[in-house]
Amino acid sequence: MSELCATLHRMAWKKIRMGFPFEPSAIPSNGIYLLFEKGEKGHGGDRIVRVGTHRGDDNLLSRLREHFIVENKDRSIFRKNIGRALLARDDEPFLAQWELDLTSHEGKIANAGKVDQLKKDKTEKKATRYIQDQFGFVIIPTGRGKETRQALEERLISTVSLCKECKASKGWLGQHSPVERICESGMWNYQGLWKIPVTSKDLELIRKP
Repeated sequence: MSELCATLHRMAWKKIRMGFPFEPSAIPSNGIYLLFEKGEKGHGGDRIVRVGTHRGDDNLLSRLREHFIVENKDRSIFRKNIGRALLARDDEPFLAQWELDLTSHEGKIANAGKVDQLKKDKTEKKATRYIQDQFGFVIIPTGRGKETRQALEERLISTVSLCKECKASKGWLGQHSPVERICESGMWNYQGLWKIPVTSKDLELIRKP
């Protein structure tokens, strides 16, 4: 498994690395993104710390904006997880409020008045700074079709999470996450872990520019 993961990493390193601010015209309509985080190493280079995609067709750019720019943790589970780890690291009681949903209709009704808006805004900005400063990414372009994208996303997540060499550093922010599967996997993912890895056919797709 380690050699398969090393092959995946070598392919990813050859792709164009982007970060914030990114050029919208450089983002394909559909694809899977692989995130790298400063200071995280594996296989002799930068370690993949998150694999993600988008649900609706032709929505990859919007998804990346939700992660990097839009300050709404309920629109980005990645952003929410960064906030969780930052708050847990700093022993902030606001973590309990950060968990509350304020976007869905049901969440707005159930949690109205329960969240300190000033602290929420401050945490959103802290998460934004961390994400924009610490992460870069490459993209694997794909065709339309949510099921196909999500199936490949899961195999990519599994490939990295199953690898014995892709270990988080001692200083990795995710070590503070209250989400156990993030701490265990060393990835900013908690779904799709430790399942079926990528196939040779997947690698051919990944190899393409």
